[in-house]
Amino acid sequence: MELIAATRVVKAQKRANEARPYSTKMTKVIQDLAATGASVSHELLRQPAAVKKVALVVITSDRGLAGAYNSTVIRAAERQLLDNKSKGIDYSLVTVGKKARDYFAFRNYRIDASYLGMTDTPTYDHAREVAEKVREMFTEGDIDQVLLVYTEFVTMGTQKLAMRQFLPLEQVTTVGSAGDASALGEFEFEPGPNSVLESLLPRYVESRLYSAMLDASASEHANRQRAMKAATDNAEDLLTKLSRQLSRARQAAITTEIMEIVGGAEAMDGGDAEPAINSYGAADALAATNVTVV
Repeated sequence: MELIAATRVVKAQKRANEARPYSTKMTKVIQDLAATGASVSHELLRQPAAVKKVALVVITSDRGLAGAYNSTVIRAAERQLLDNKSKGIDYSLVTVGKKARDYFAFRNYRIDASYLGMTDTPTYDHAREVAEKVREMFTEGDIDQVLLVYTEFVTMGTQKLAMRQFLPLEQVTTVGSAGDASALGEFEFEPGPNSVLESLLPRYVESRLYSAMLDASASEHANRQRAMKAATDNAEDLLTKLSRQLSRARQAAITTEIMEIVGGAEAMDGGDAEPAINSYGAADALAATNVTVV
C-alpha cells in the first residue's frame, strides 16, 4: 500500500500542476476585466446583510489508512459547526468522501448532500457536480455563506488544513486589484466585458473547487504513503522484538530441559552407587565372619 500510494501521489500532484494554469488564467482574465472597469451584479457576489446559515463543504477520502488526514479535516469542520451553533447560526453540510459522511451521519448531523467516489481521482465533472449543488443552495437563498474545508497540498512532506470562504465570491474589484488597465489596449471583449465576466464567474467557482479537490487528493495519497511507511517500520520493529523474545524463551526452555536431564542423570547415578556400596559392605562383613568361624 505504501508503494501504491507513492505512485498515486505523484500522479495526483501532476494533475494538480496541470490544472493550475487553467485556474491561474481564469483569475487573470477576471483581473483584466476588472481593470477595464467591468462590473456586474451577479448572484454569486451577493453579500448577505447578516449571516444566518453557513454551509460547510467538507472534503475527505472514501478510504482510511491515511493517518490523521480525515480526522483533522472532520474535527476542524465540527469545531466550526459547533462554534456557529453557539452563535445562533444554522448549518448545512455537504460532504465529499465516505469518511466525512459516515462521521456526521453517525452523530446525527443533518447532511444536505453527500458525494462518494470522487476523492481518489477527482475530475472536472466531479467538481462541476458539487459546485452546481452548492451554487444552487446559495443562489436560492437557502444559505448565506459557504466554507470549504479540506487539506491543502504544499509538498510531499507538508500538507496543511485549509478553511476558506467559497461563496460569496470576492468582489470583482478585489480580485482584479492586480489588473493593469494601461496594458489592455490590445484586448477586445465580445460580446462585452460585463457579459464575459458574468459567464466566467460560475466557471471560476468550479475551478476553485476543482483545485481544492485535487489538493485534497494529493494530500490523501501523501498521508497514506507516510502512514503505511510508519506501519511497515512498526511491524518490522515488532517482528524483531518478538523474534528476540521467542529466542530468549526458546533458549530458556532448552536450558531448563538440559538442567532437568543433568539433574536426572545425577540422581540416577547417585541411586546406583549407594546400593553397590551396601552390597560390598555386606559381603565384606560376611567374609570376615566366615574367617572368624574357621
